[in-house]
Amino acid sequence: MAIFSVQARPTDAAGWTGLARRVEAAGFDALLASDHPGHGASPFVALAAAAAVTSTLGLGSYVSNAGVREPILLATDVATLDVVSGGRARLGLGAGHTPAEWRAVGRERPDVAARVRRCVAVAEAVRDLLAGKEVTVDIPELVARAARLTELRPVQGRVPLTMGTANSTLLRWAGAHADVVGLTGFGRTLADGHQHDVRWRGDEIEAQLAHVAAGAAGRDAPPALEALVQQVTVTDDAEAAAAPIAAETGLRVADLLATPFVLIGTADEIVAAVAEHRRRWGVTRFVVRADAVDQLSPFLPRLAAVA
Repeated sequence: MAIFSVQARPTDAAGWTGLARRVEAAGFDALLASDHPGHGASPFVALAAAAAVTSTLGLGSYVSNAGVREPILLATDVATLDVVSGGRARLGLGAGHTPAEWRAVGRERPDVAARVRRCVAVAEAVRDLLAGKEVTVDIPELVARAARLTELRPVQGRVPLTMGTANSTLLRWAGAHADVVGLTGFGRTLADGHQHDVRWRGDEIEAQLAHVAAGAAGRDAPPALEALVQQVTVTDDAEAAAAPIAAETGLRVADLLATPFVLIGTADEIVAAVAEHRRRWGVTRFVVRADAVDQLSPFLPRLAAVA
């Protein structure tokens, strides 16, 4: 079974709530909101609004920047969303990559190792806070003293955690602790602070999955694998549609179409690609952007039935 969710962000009330209704009615698993403070909407406010007009749709951040989010505030947001949605909250976390987000809170973006250490510490702190534990952390990357959710607890026994990353250390941590590993395929952050090189070649994907598997060794059940899909195009000419992206990423068209980070082709070809991603990589979950909703909705039941 393949599971599809939608990542989006609101620009107006009617459009956002309308999208939430459409996503739920079409059979998508969740509506996910990106989290870039100062560059877009607050995910948890937006998701609470979506909760008010839906009844079964999962709702989560994708992903919150652990570098600039404090655990007690993040845990409070997640628990509140879970309460107002009747137990439908998800939490997506990542180490963050946009320098402007650190400068906006009065800091410079740390190096990769420090961002990873903070991300792990934040993930563990939020997990414990949502479980009702008191949390004290005192490391160079994070300080929290006697933090606790005293009057607010999630409806769910465990809020599902997705770690979105391509970093080897975080992939291993996610393999050991997360419910879902969000494979971003991101490489080096480019000069604009938003765009990335990509790690989409077969050997690069295999290396990422090896880190997840190493972390998951000893778990009763490994985490689900989820791909962040950058382009969905339903077309009769997959090669022509893929050519500009292949040129931009430095991949051959055939190699691009073989990655789980794009879904390009006819409905039959996309269904076959999803089945192949499950067989080859073990990827069973996909996050697509809002512009893919209308394209995929007509054959979403076929995608969900992929074995």
